[in-house]
Amino acid sequence: MAKITYIEHDGTSHEVEVTDGFSLMEGAVNNSVPGIDGDCGGACACATCHVYVPADWLSKTGARSEMEESMLDFATGVEETSRLGCQIKVGPELDGMSVRLPEAQH
Repeated sequence: MAKITYIEHDGTSHEVEVTDGFSLMEGAVNNSVPGIDGDCGGACACATCHVYVPADWLSKTGARSEMEESMLDFATGVEETSRLGCQIKVGPELDGMSVRLPEAQH
């Protein structure tokens, strides 16, 4: 398990343990973290699990797929470090990572 901290737009943080192999989205939803909806259940079809990954952690999360890039077009406030939480699988290499959440998910 990896400890992941989800930081809401207002600065409220939630440190949760996420089972290896689960996605960042599943970790948030399974632990009732507000601000991550995951409406599509992790199918990379809605962009309601948009997160901002710190630049120094991006290399550990893997590259964005073409589908993820397309779905991010529907997200609000996309930045260079934007990712969809459903597309990032958690493992020991992500232990200690913090992700910021946007003001709203659409």
